[in-house]
Amino acid sequence: MSAAASELPRRPWWRGLLAAGAGIAGERLRARLASPDAARVGQVEAWSGLCRGWAGTAFGREYGLRPGMTPAAWRALPPRRYEEFLPWIERMKAGEADVLWRGRCPYFAVSSGTTAGRTKYLPVTAEMLVHFRRTGLFSLLFHAGRVGHADVFRGRHLFLGGSTVLTPLPAAGGPPILCGDLSGITALNLPGWVERHLYEPGREIALVADWPAKLDAIVARTRARDLTLVAGIPSWLLILAEKVLAATGRSVLREVWPRLECIVHGGVPLGPFARQLAAVAGPGVHFHEVYPASEGFIAAQDTEPVAGLRLLADAGIYHEFLPLADYDESRLGELAGRIVPLAEVSPGVDYVLLLSTPAGLCRYVIGDVVRFVTVDPPRLVYRGRTRLQLSAFGEHVIEHEVTETLAEAAGVLGLDVANFHVAPRFTGEGGAGRRGRHEWLLELAAPRPGLQADQLTSLLDAGLQRRNEDYEAKRKGGGLESPEVRLVPDGTFAGWLQRRGKWGGQNKMPRCRSDREIADALLEGR
Repeated sequence: MSAAASELPRRPWWRGLLAAGAGIAGERLRARLASPDAARVGQVEAWSGLCRGWAGTAFGREYGLRPGMTPAAWRALPPRRYEEFLPWIERMKAGEADVLWRGRCPYFAVSSGTTAGRTKYLPVTAEMLVHFRRTGLFSLLFHAGRVGHADVFRGRHLFLGGSTVLTPLPAAGGPPILCGDLSGITALNLPGWVERHLYEPGREIALVADWPAKLDAIVARTRARDLTLVAGIPSWLLILAEKVLAATGRSVLREVWPRLECIVHGGVPLGPFARQLAAVAGPGVHFHEVYPASEGFIAAQDTEPVAGLRLLADAGIYHEFLPLADYDESRLGELAGRIVPLAEVSPGVDYVLLLSTPAGLCRYVIGDVVRFVTVDPPRLVYRGRTRLQLSAFGEHVIEHEVTETLAEAAGVLGLDVANFHVAPRFTGEGGAGRRGRHEWLLELAAPRPGLQADQLTSLLDAGLQRRNEDYEAKRKGGGLESPEVRLVPDGTFAGWLQRRGKWGGQNKMPRCRSDREIADALLEGR
């Protein structure tokens, strides 16, 4: 134990009981998941519960969703995007009961998936709140099991989420229906003991919408608190760390919070931020990856990162998978027969993820692409978004490949990346007669005098060729030129996010697109 840790006040005795209780709960969870049938049983129970929940709803009556329906009838149902659910969701927002799910929906999570997407209003029912509380606990118990103790429950947990301010919808009569950030909805519905004894930064600061003011308030409140866990999106965690270390004069977070043992990250691949986060965290801090979405908590790390994330198959959501090779957004209604349940997935295949949830969403295409590392138990990795790909030239490069490639190149050259985006440069742009290429817009966290752009370009090009056969074929066949790297000034990405009201919280930067909408806005400062 460090000298700083020995100077901390003794913890209350009841925190030991809390950790002991968590340890027992973790043992029970591990015993249940150790069964070879755990995932299958969990999915059968989830599907049966969903069929009961749809019974008596307008959506259930129209599509024949009821207890006892046959698997064949289920598999004939077409997959749906948000647009197909929108008329039903509008009825729920107006206060109508028994539409997509039984009863009246009290909350709607406002989400765009990524910062450049359209705004979605996703229903959050009472059953969904139970789901989020349960899976949040599961993820922490996974961490405790991985490190061999439940000491993370002995201290307080800082969640770097969006504002908890919720806006009433103009519903017709009845109790108010509220909408806002999912992290705000869940924070306002924490069990009382969690809010009193674990949750930071506290309700008052959580309400603050102004991101810089919120960070200052978080630093002032928590710098002397007994934190054991900090959670957030990697890029925002780095900004928090910079603020905390500047305010305290310390060199790593473990010196500020000597009992800090876990950094929970999710929302985007850790990728090129891994080295920086490890450096600012300090020795002895574990990283714990989760895979949350506004539609549901999908997976969490239960072993080493290379093994993927454990699919949360027994938490009330039914998961299905459509091979990415078969995916065609323009003809979704024809693809029902190609969707497979969890029991039929294969490792090493990219799948488009579909969820059916106790918010009433049925075979909902959330827009994520995943790949299973193992199927027994089911562990997967996030591969990217269906709409965030580089394929202007038929190369079919996905977000995961872009992120991994940059992380590898940054590691070789010792670069700390603040933010990045990749877009196509079309034929003739940047010089007459030039063929198409990728343009990497890269903002570094610290200047690197003497950085050789050619060396970075070569590493990125070689890395993508190793990871993507289509890209390799285009490069070797002359359909694509070598990529171009453009280092952009400090604040380029921050300005883009701020101009769109997306600075801080749970907002995510799109990493790649097949058009230049984001790239041109970044370069032109608009």
